[in-house]
Amino acid sequence: MMYCTHTKGKIWSLFLRLILLLFFIINLDLEVKSQNSNQIRIGFYNVENFFDPFVDSTREYNEFTEQGEQRWNYFRYKKKQTNIYKTIMAMGEGKPLGILGLCEIENDFVLKDLIYYTPLKRFNYQYINYPSPDRRGIDVGLIYLTDQFRLINSQPIALIDPENDRFRSRDMLYASFLVDGIDTLHVYINHWPSRWGGELATKPLRMLAAERLRRHVDSIQQQFNSKAKIVIMGDFNDTPEEASITKGLRAMPIEAIDNSDDLINLFAAGQELGHMGTLKYQYDWQVFDMLIVSQPLYNAHNGFRYIKASASIFTAPFLFVEDERYLGNKLYRTYIGPRYQGGFSDHLPIFIDLEF
Repeated sequence: MMYCTHTKGKIWSLFLRLILLLFFIINLDLEVKSQNSNQIRIGFYNVENFFDPFVDSTREYNEFTEQGEQRWNYFRYKKKQTNIYKTIMAMGEGKPLGILGLCEIENDFVLKDLIYYTPLKRFNYQYINYPSPDRRGIDVGLIYLTDQFRLINSQPIALIDPENDRFRSRDMLYASFLVDGIDTLHVYINHWPSRWGGELATKPLRMLAAERLRRHVDSIQQQFNSKAKIVIMGDFNDTPEEASITKGLRAMPIEAIDNSDDLINLFAAGQELGHMGTLKYQYDWQVFDMLIVSQPLYNAHNGFRYIKASASIFTAPFLFVEDERYLGNKLYRTYIGPRYQGGFSDHLPIFIDLEF
């Protein structure tokens, strides 16, 4: 009888320990989930010619239509849309991105169609887009979660060449948000002039864009006494070491910062980004797509802040195909010249994580 009582006591003690262990695991899981709920991922994606399939009679450029050179139609458009939302959801690892900047979109129709007529419709997304004077009709835009971000203000920032009144380019986009009712975030979306026509010949145009953007950033920093939390994202068509980035915009690696209003380029050379670049030219990968932040966001102890070392180039197997000519992999594009492939983009998306 004593033996049975002793055995039962051991079993009861073990049972209590298991209950306590289970209680600890559940609480730990809830704590982790609570911490994760305070994290927000924001990103940028050059989606490569996301045109609607309709003829725009107000524009000369209608190559992305059924009668145009690219033989763009409703089926190809819907496949492109599916590829984009698939990438967006993969970037968020199953969770919606808080903010996603986009470039090479044709208009607000493609944004509305993306957030209302794909599986993204189950999230409370809204969009921002302004038509710009780009000759091909491509714009920048963004989508954002209204549950987390309340729009305060938005506006296009025109890029004008004072020496050439025939110059046309896509506008930059500025938007400010109230985050969780307690903090303000300033966001810029960019798609600077391309290298079409030669890198050296077009370099002044990207410096022009950098200086125009810098003036707007300066005005925001002055308004907020240099405490503004700013995120600048885009396809800059220049690498992080180019003068347009380091001198025009004054965005540098954290270790090269000199002044309190300098910006921190999270995608500068030498950073661990998870991939060699955001686009490939022949054998070489290059970083043209970047996320840049202000020092108050990077160094914040209160409110919204950047999660250190979270800057990443997003990759997934479905974004690549074998590169038979230049070895390794290359990006699975929608078109190669006039030849339709049905892929995703000629750029990889990028992201950072923020938290309260």
